[in-house]
Amino acid sequence: MEQIFLSDVHLGAFNSEKNNLLEKAVINLIDYCRRNAIQLHVLGDLFDYWMEFPGYIPVLGKNMLDKFEEYNRTIQANYITGNHDYWTISHFSERGFKVYSEELQLSIDQKKIFLFHGDGLSDRKYGLPYPILNHLLRNRTFTSIYRLLFTGETGNHIMKKFSDFTRDTENLRPERLSEWSESYLNKSDVDVIISGHDHVPRVETFTGGTYINCGAFYRDQSIARYTNNHFELVLWNDNRQQIEPFDNFLPKTYF
Repeated sequence: MEQIFLSDVHLGAFNSEKNNLLEKAVINLIDYCRRNAIQLHVLGDLFDYWMEFPGYIPVLGKNMLDKFEEYNRTIQANYITGNHDYWTISHFSERGFKVYSEELQLSIDQKKIFLFHGDGLSDRKYGLPYPILNHLLRNRTFTSIYRLLFTGETGNHIMKKFSDFTRDTENLRPERLSEWSESYLNKSDVDVIISGHDHVPRVETFTGGTYINCGAFYRDQSIARYTNNHFELVLWNDNRQQIEPFDNFLPKTYF
């Protein structure tokens, strides 16, 4: 079965026109996957900010989530939360996703695949600790207190401002994930690691296996694909509503 891996849409980070175009592109990609019976994997940061509160669901991306719910009735998508959309209670599950808070390991045609967002992993055996800020934001005590202090609307407004600030100041070094992937592939039985997070699309082959970063869909519309026993980076062309070779990629400023 063909597989598509999507990361870092960051819906909500932009002006209304850009957000609408971005949501439309994801909706068209979902339709394409549904028509062609392609398995979808979301590797985090589908939203630039997402905070559920008891009795409050953000209105952001409703049309996109409606389309995912339609897709999930026939082919259930996996959703691994990222550092921008970790604060879900149950809404993603209610939309039909199979939700994972950190990582997912699965086998595809006898290949062992390790999927995660890329900001870190809490289990010390992996040797990729979260940065201090990310660790705090994923802490259940902190999230519980935050939900007590603010209403859903206010809490999401604060998170948007915070997300805008951190996007401008955080230093996403691609070397961190590349070096960790090389080390982990060499000492484990994993064949392929796929993530997002640092927004730099790439395929790197090491002695122990392959590391793929999906890049940032919001900027490049790059995605990873598995088809015909082969993993590759490809591009979603929303104007033509088709997948195109990554060879057509024109480098942009990475951030």
